[in-house]
Amino acid sequence: MNDFMIFLEKAFNPVVFVFAVSNLGTMGLQVKIGDALAKMRDVRFLVLFFVWGWVVGPALGFLITMIIPMESPYSAVMLMTSLAPCAPFLPQMIDRARGDVAFGGAFIPLATVGTVILMPLLSPLLIKGVSVSSWALAKPLIISVLIPLIVGTVIRTYASTVADKIFKPVKLLAGLSTLLTIVLAVLIFGQRILNTAGSFAFLSMTVFMLVLGFLSYRFGFGMKQNQRSVMGLGMGTRNITAALLGVYAIPNADPRMVAMVILWTLWSIILARIISPFLGKLAGKTGEGGDS
Repeated sequence: MNDFMIFLEKAFNPVVFVFAVSNLGTMGLQVKIGDALAKMRDVRFLVLFFVWGWVVGPALGFLITMIIPMESPYSAVMLMTSLAPCAPFLPQMIDRARGDVAFGGAFIPLATVGTVILMPLLSPLLIKGVSVSSWALAKPLIISVLIPLIVGTVIRTYASTVADKIFKPVKLLAGLSTLLTIVLAVLIFGQRILNTAGSFAFLSMTVFMLVLGFLSYRFGFGMKQNQRSVMGLGMGTRNITAALLGVYAIPNADPRMVAMVILWTLWSIILARIISPFLGKLAGKTGEGGDS
């Protein structure tokens, strides 16, 4: 391995950290504490959130592994990733989809807490021989997801002038770090990703994202369109941080598992960027774009 590739690999984790922190900070700077708490008191939202995230999602992942023939490393990633809804780049997609920002501000921390609690509990039930440390998974999620979201929300709530001043720079950083994450992932894991060709890994993740995203959007049971957009995008995308930590927690994890997580991340960004403007157009037609 040459020095340049070693440098890229060392840079990857810090860039992913900035990617997560800046994106969640962007979301926090758009949400007031009271608005987010109001969404969390919505029983219908909480029930749907749990059902789509940790009942339908894992069930769909398990069904896909039964129907689509995959080698065990790819099946393991499918099952583990089915327990980790909500990508760090969701705030960008909510903006493009003209989704309910306050709804997203409640969705993201709930997704994080749910993943931290339920992934370690459910992974061993779905995947034989897998044991995930709750704290090893929780610590980076708290640091890179929950804290930036909370800090941004506190600033928006109690220092709105400051929030207005720093919002654009933080949003710009989020966009640049997302792009850099994609570039580094392709350079570092490109060959491993190409090696997944013919494995049905790409097909399986595509089916999972599209089916779960569509179902959770279509069957909102009374939610407004801009809230269903957040639900569909949040459930259709996956948390790269949680998925990678879950893979790394497996002793002697197969390198193909890491490659599939990276491929899943890249493809989910592309799909979300294609679908979110379409949802934004629908929001314009219904007059429900933005906060509700």
